[in-house]
Amino acid sequence: MSFNPNLEQGAELINEQLCNLFGVSPQGGMRRSLKNDALVLISNRIESPYQDRFVDGVIHYTGMGQIGHQDLNASQNKTLKESPSNGVSIFLFEVLETKKYTFTGQVHLVGEPYQEIQEDVEGKDRMVWMFPLGLVAGQVLQPVPVEKVKELEVARERKITKLDRVVLVHRAKQAAKVPGSRSVIARQYQRNEYVAEEARRRAQGACQLCDTAAPFANKSGQPYLEVHHVVWLARGGEDSLENTVALCPNCHRRMHVLDSDSDKNLLLTKIASHQ
Repeated sequence: MSFNPNLEQGAELINEQLCNLFGVSPQGGMRRSLKNDALVLISNRIESPYQDRFVDGVIHYTGMGQIGHQDLNASQNKTLKESPSNGVSIFLFEVLETKKYTFTGQVHLVGEPYQEIQEDVEGKDRMVWMFPLGLVAGQVLQPVPVEKVKELEVARERKITKLDRVVLVHRAKQAAKVPGSRSVIARQYQRNEYVAEEARRRAQGACQLCDTAAPFANKSGQPYLEVHHVVWLARGGEDSLENTVALCPNCHRRMHVLDSDSDKNLLLTKIASHQ
C-alpha cells in the first residue's frame, strides 16, 4: 500500500513538520524516505537556482545536482525516473514564502525525462534533466493567491536587478521560450460606479498627482484617467469620495510601485480642497 500523508492540497507546513510527516532529511530539493517508500520534491521559487515551471498543468521539475551536468542515473534522479515501476510515491511541495512549504499534491511522471541547458550555482552552463509531472487522478492543480505571486515576483526582481549586464543577457537568451503559467486567486472588489465617475469629473481632465492633462480620450471622447484609492481597498481603505482620485496611467502605476507617503499626503490634500 502506498504511503498516504493525509494532507489536503494547499496545506502549509514548516520544514520540521514536513520532515516528521514524511520521514525525510531537512535539506535538499529531492528527499527520499526509505521508511515510507516516498520521495518528496520541493520546488523552491525563492532561493533555488533551478527553473521549474508549470505548462498546461504539467510541472516541469529540475533534477538533482547543483554543479556540473546532471546524471539521470544518480541518486534521486534515478528514483524519480524509475518511479513508474519502483513503487515509490512522489509528493510535490512549493516554496512561495520563506520557510513555508505548500503541498501541491501527489504527482507522477507523465512523460519521458528530457534535457535542457541551465546554469549551475557557479554560473556555468550545464545540462540538467527535466521531469514532466502531473497530479495523480482525482487531484487538480490548485490556484495560488495572487498576492503571493506578486510578492515572489518582486523578490526575484530585486535579485535580478543586481546581476551584471553580461550575466543578465546570457540568462535572458538561455531562458525557456515557452512561458510557465499558473492559475491564481484574486479578490475582486465591487467598486461604487458613482464614486468613480465623480472622482473623474472632479479631476476636470487632469491627473490629480502630476497635474498634466489626460494622455488621450477614451472611445466616448472623455479624458482617460484611472480611478485610484489613496488607501488601497486591500488595506482597508474606503470606497468613498474622501479616498478616491483620478490619475493618469503613469501616476497610477507610480502609486502602486512606489507606495509613497508623500504622494498619498499630496492627494489627500487635493481631495480635501474639493470638499
